[in-house]
Amino acid sequence: MKNVGKLDAKVRYVIGAVLVLIGLLTGDPFSQVSIILYVSAAALVITGAVGFCGLYKLIGVNTCPLENRK
Repeated sequence: MKNVGKLDAKVRYVIGAVLVLIGLLTGDPFSQVSIILYVSAAALVITGAVGFCGLYKLIGVNTCPLENRK
C-alpha cells in the first residue's frame, strides 16, 4: 500500500539530488561522509519511486491521496 504522495516523492527526488551533489563536493567522493550521503539519497529516491516509506508506516504518516493507495 502506498503512503508517499506525488508532491512528497518530488521533494524526495530533489533532496536526494542535493545529497548526491554535496557528497561529490565534499572533496573525496568515496569518504565515509560521502557514502552516507549517497545511501541516504538512494533511500529517498527509492522510497519516492516505489511510493512506500517504512518510517511513514511506523509513525502513521500518509501523504498519498485515498484514490492512489493501491
